[in-house]
Amino acid sequence: MIGLVRQELLSGIRTQAQFEKLRAILRSFDDEPVDTSDYEAAAEASNKCRSRGVAVSVSDMLICAISLSRGWSIFTTDPDFRNYAKVLGMNLHAPRK
Repeated sequence: MIGLVRQELLSGIRTQAQFEKLRAILRSFDDEPVDTSDYEAAAEASNKCRSRGVAVSVSDMLICAISLSRGWSIFTTDPDFRNYAKVLGMNLHAPRK
C-alpha cells in the first residue's frame, strides 16, 4: 500500500473509535516506497490521459503510475479509474457484488 492510499482510507472517518480501528487494521500493510520516478511516471500518465480528453486528479495518477510500475491491480469502486485504465492499461480488481 502507498501512504497516499492509507491517507485516503483514513480520511473522513466519523468517529475516533472507527478511525483507530481502521488504522490498526491498515498497519498490517507496509508502506511501499515512492520515489522520484513514480512522480515522473504519474505526470506522464496525467499528460497521456489529458491528451485523450480524460480528466485526472494528481493523487489518482500517482496510484495508477505505481500500480503500472509494480504490476499491481487497483482495487477501487471509483468509476474514474475505468477511464484511466482505458488509456493507461493498468489492471483493475473488480469488487464482488
